[in-house]
Amino acid sequence: MEPIDHKGDRIAKVLARTGVASRREAERMILAGRVSVNGRVIDSPALNVSDSDRISVDGAPIGEPDRARLWRYYKPTGLVTTERDEKGRNTVFDNLPEGLPRVMSVGRLDLNSEGLLLLTNDGGLKRRLELPSTGWVRKYRVRVNGTPADAQLEPLRKGLVLDGERFQPMMVSIDRQQGANAWLTVAIREGRNREIRRAMEAAELKVNRLIRISYGPFQLGELGPGEVDEIKPKVLRDQLGLETPEGTAKPKPKGKPQKRTRAMDPSRSLRKPRQT
Repeated sequence: MEPIDHKGDRIAKVLARTGVASRREAERMILAGRVSVNGRVIDSPALNVSDSDRISVDGAPIGEPDRARLWRYYKPTGLVTTERDEKGRNTVFDNLPEGLPRVMSVGRLDLNSEGLLLLTNDGGLKRRLELPSTGWVRKYRVRVNGTPADAQLEPLRKGLVLDGERFQPMMVSIDRQQGANAWLTVAIREGRNREIRRAMEAAELKVNRLIRISYGPFQLGELGPGEVDEIKPKVLRDQLGLETPEGTAKPKPKGKPQKRTRAMDPSRSLRKPRQT
């Protein structure tokens, strides 16, 4: 058996980068005795491995780690942003198009929320994009029932304390009235659990549609519900400083071409929300 070099990366991170499993699931696989390094079964994830180590899962060698990659995904309503749901509901990961490697979501969107959800194959990139210190603005198109007045939204712009939890000031503008509903644009920096819905309830407004249209520099753009496209390596270099040379991208799996949709303003073009 070859010795294990204690330099390098934690083995769970390496397994996640190769698409075998998430880091947490990889740790469970290790504890179950399913992972070997240089011919020796290991029983603890507290181990660093390098490129020279031979790693196998269930007796089969793992593939080469992929570069850090990022995708835009239009999450439809009716899906939960989790790998498994204890209530048996449909998840984002049950409904992704074929051909994607194992991916993780950057943050979450509620069951009844839709729009831009970033996906990545890299745990380090996921954590980096979720850090509050990035200060990235998340922007939403929000439809509320009623006729909101500017003064009604002013407490949201100043910052709220709800149930002992402080929300940072939001950027809120009224875009247009549409019958019994109004469309707003809301921008936040933190993305706490149901933050916009709770803030609107405090202003005596009920949200009946919520669409995330951007996350930092990444835009929903022309994507339609259920569609995915990969963010180009050059964009990742420009926006995040990642070393992702164009030549390192792996070939895309063959499959059905994804249907593309024309960019649209949800408040003008979608008279009725899609039922799920």
